[in-house]
Amino acid sequence: MAIITKVTTQKRKGYFNIFLDNQFAFGVSEKTLTEYRLFKGIELSPQQVEEIKQAELDSRATSLAMNFLSYQPRSIYEVAQYLNKHEINPEAQNNAIETLTQLGYLDDSKYSELFIKNNLRVGKDGPQSIKNKLAKKGVSTEIIQNCLDEFEDQDWQEAGTRLVHSLIHQQGKLASKEIIRKAKTKLLSHGFSSDIADLIVDALDLNNDDQEQLEALKKQGIKVYKRYRNQDEFTRKQKVKRYLFQHGFSSTEIDSFLNGEVIDLSEIDEY
Repeated sequence: MAIITKVTTQKRKGYFNIFLDNQFAFGVSEKTLTEYRLFKGIELSPQQVEEIKQAELDSRATSLAMNFLSYQPRSIYEVAQYLNKHEINPEAQNNAIETLTQLGYLDDSKYSELFIKNNLRVGKDGPQSIKNKLAKKGVSTEIIQNCLDEFEDQDWQEAGTRLVHSLIHQQGKLASKEIIRKAKTKLLSHGFSSDIADLIVDALDLNNDDQEQLEALKKQGIKVYKRYRNQDEFTRKQKVKRYLFQHGFSSTEIDSFLNGEVIDLSEIDEY
């Protein structure tokens, strides 16, 4: 048995040094000091010393994890990684995670549900992207899928609409077919399924009115015509036709541009 011969305060507020048989043994927080009644004259067995040291490690791990969680919700994996970076041993990590799980501070199901709801409220990701992001945060495939199953296709409409509006703002004037094509491609790249992408696009009604379509033709036509202005007339027309067709304009619209019905091509430098 060893006897506590001295207890001194550390420079760090709320922490104490424990001396056994006149030699420094370990440091503890005020919580551990009080819980184990570590006062001068108390006898401790080797097993008790190890238990106290582990309790102090557990307490530090729990405190670190709580501080990490105070900024935003985290998955169990994220907390474990954070504790690992702080060189907390595996036993203390597991004990801290078990304590916080029991207290309700760690719950991957609730975390995933909140993550999804936050995206639906302000984000731009579809189900597959959400699934990938949660998987990177260490959430199990089963939990992710169970949470995603709670939401209907219509629930993703607002997030997809934000994504499409952002795309239109960036792209400017485009042909109706091009807007729709780009919108669906963008939605698919952000993890929306084809069915959900169709639902979102149909609800938005991205077709231009006549004036908007004419402005898009004018803008795209001028850009591509200038690009190939130094080519011979036949080559230039073929390349302009190909470009405009690939960007969603009809043959009739393309011919009207090349025939000078949209703008006077001899004055294209004015644009």
